[in-house]
Amino acid sequence: MVEPTRRCLFLRFDTLILPKALSEIKTHVYSKTVMATARVISATAYGFEGRLIDIECDTSRGLPTLSIVGLGNKAIDESKERVRSAIKNSMLDFPNQKVTINLAPADLPKDGSHFDLPIALAILIVAGQLRQESVKGILCAGELALSGELRPIKGVINIVETAREHGFTTVIIPKANQHQAALVDGVTVIGADTLANLFLHLIGEKNLPPFDAKKSTISPSYPVDIADIKGQEQAKRALLIAAAGGHNLLLDGPPGAGKTMLARALMSILPQPTYAEQIAITKLHSLVGEDVDGIVTSRPFRSPHHTTSSIALIGGGTRPLPGEVSLAHHGVLFLDELPEYPRSVLEALRQPLEDRKVHVSRAASRITYPASFMLVATKNPCPCGYYGDPDHECSCAIPQILNYQKRVSGPLMDRIDMVLSVARVPEKDLLATHDGPGESPAVRARVEKARQRQADRHGKRRSNAELPSKNIADLTNLSQEATVLLNQATDRLKLSARSYFKLIKVARTIADLEDSDTITPTHMAEALQYRKRDNIN
Repeated sequence: MVEPTRRCLFLRFDTLILPKALSEIKTHVYSKTVMATARVISATAYGFEGRLIDIECDTSRGLPTLSIVGLGNKAIDESKERVRSAIKNSMLDFPNQKVTINLAPADLPKDGSHFDLPIALAILIVAGQLRQESVKGILCAGELALSGELRPIKGVINIVETAREHGFTTVIIPKANQHQAALVDGVTVIGADTLANLFLHLIGEKNLPPFDAKKSTISPSYPVDIADIKGQEQAKRALLIAAAGGHNLLLDGPPGAGKTMLARALMSILPQPTYAEQIAITKLHSLVGEDVDGIVTSRPFRSPHHTTSSIALIGGGTRPLPGEVSLAHHGVLFLDELPEYPRSVLEALRQPLEDRKVHVSRAASRITYPASFMLVATKNPCPCGYYGDPDHECSCAIPQILNYQKRVSGPLMDRIDMVLSVARVPEKDLLATHDGPGESPAVRARVEKARQRQADRHGKRRSNAELPSKNIADLTNLSQEATVLLNQATDRLKLSARSYFKLIKVARTIADLEDSDTITPTHMAEALQYRKRDNIN
């Protein structure tokens, strides 16, 4: 009696789901022997990487129940009801038996709703509606709606990269995720919109074509262009140097001087991210669910509020996720009014600024996220903001000023490459107009040229700010005169070893902007201007 039941079920499925295709569909008769177990391969994001997960399904005599084991969280436990309803509403049979799902390896904590689809396919295999061979060499992931629709998931790039690393040639994911998944080369991406259409594809009655990725040609727009900045020529020069070398920058000045506007204008002169950088940026933003159906084609600009916590900034939580420093990877982390942030939050920045990655250790997991970003910060010289301003009298007492400045520790200041004092622009210059379409394309071209020189010299796409100290002597080509000037300044200013090397890196960037192979005393002298406030604390 199995054979007629299957034929009747399939006809009802086609009548309700695809009535126009009735004349083209062949009658499928499945074997009377139902598989005892089934196996469907999926994957899960684990930090910045991914892990393969085997979804094993078994049926046995007993009350009709669905049990999921394998150290899954609440979202996975709730998938039982989503899967049951999705199979039923796709006009397919849910086994009238006790069904057990195992997510292996069983000792790895698992999170997310993307196991819905592989669980549903495993159930259909043990029920005899799909063959085990139909999912051979395929990795599946997707969240099911109660109607059987497939909804987008987080961390799809991790899943597709994991599939490629383990030799899978085809990945089936929700259709809304296929743009992100196609960023990974070497894997055929098939996007499905419903469980019903995927079922027809797997039995050979309907073809879901592989997604043909087309690279985006959209030009990014910037809320603030460097051409919009009136005056502030020295600050623009500092932005150019910071962008060319990837250096951290602190802008110090009174309220209304344009510090925040300058920081935001930095984005208009940074070079566009490479294809590999786009993958890394999109991957991180997908992990936290900020962008699950698109591709991030511009560098991130993260500006967390000063009340943010250490976990939000660095990353972590019960289920560790990337923090703001990782979401700013290959972009800019902007901290407005730096002394207003809690001391513990600022001190947590030390390790990411040094190592350019974050290690998050929890009782159940140890995860590493990349965090190669430019830190751009602003601060006032005192609580009222007018200390040293010729036009406004400061109302702060000396102890208040000292306490305010000490909120930013010396070790953190030591990790900032460039510090610049910014003065207010005269009112008569604020409404001045500029000729031409703007200067950001020309400035960006200079930045890109300087970064290309660095890439050619370092052997990889690495900025001067990322250059390890052990390679500085071999790659910076410091002239004898510049070395003498550097040593004299180090003795007089009592600079640390870290500041010593940062001076060389900034001078190397200035030389790259001038197309000079050698760091001259002129380059070193300009770099020294940006270390003049090292001993402010």
